[in-house]
Amino acid sequence: MHDLGGYLREQRMAAKLSLRQLSELAGISNPYLSQIERGLKKPSAEILQQIARGLEVSAESLFVRAGILDAESQQREVPEVLDALAADQRLTDRQRRVLVELYESFLEDNAARVEAPDHTTAAFAHP
Repeated sequence: MHDLGGYLREQRMAAKLSLRQLSELAGISNPYLSQIERGLKKPSAEILQQIARGLEVSAESLFVRAGILDAESQQREVPEVLDALAADQRLTDRQRRVLVELYESFLEDNAARVEAPDHTTAAFAHP
């Protein structure tokens, strides 16, 4: 988490943006962005999308830094779904947050199933 904050600070400084300027570009509060940079808050995928747009960097790189996306696998479908949700102006911010959280919970659920497969359902598959 601290790695993400430091990376964001480096990117912001390289872009010659103040914390306030980036918060305005990303559409998030200045105190919240400061807490993210200091490693005190863990941003959602949606917030990372907004920060990536403000910094004009790849959202995927921020997802990797935040641990949302595995750098080794380069699973492109995750950012595409999140990109689509972030870009769909027909959704309210609240709807977007709920959809992102639901999507992420499905991914976590599926990852847990892969790690610990449930063999009880196999017993009922064929009588």
